Amino acid sequence: MGTTYTTAALRSLTADRSPYEADFLVDTGSIDCLVSASRLRQAGVKEEGRATYELANGSVVEYAYGFARIVFMGMETVTQVIFGPEGCEPILGVVALENTGIGVDPATRTLKRLSVKPLK
Repeated sequence: MGTTYTTAALRSLTADRSPYEADFLVDTGSIDCLVSASRLRQAGVKEEGRATYELANGSVVEYAYGFARIVFMGMETVTQVIFGPEGCEPILGVVALENTGIGVDPATRTLKRLSVKPLK
């Protein structure tokens, strides 16, 4: 499909620290968001559990996850975020996109707000 990025700000649920802001890779093949663990800790995001994930290369890894508020394109949602390895590229997963009613236009590779969020 190509590569799409959007600027997003991620912060703890309590918003007691400065948010982490970066250009996130929009990945419709990824369910959750991913940010390096050190950046999440700086933003005050707490580890809530661990889960097993399959990477694009087929390898299976276990990472910690937590919950955070994420804001992009003027929309905000709470989403699960993976505590990724140091230096990883931040990923915006499909759950955050769907929660905000934002989709990816496959022809132009741009993000666009849906006129309505489906409830069916």
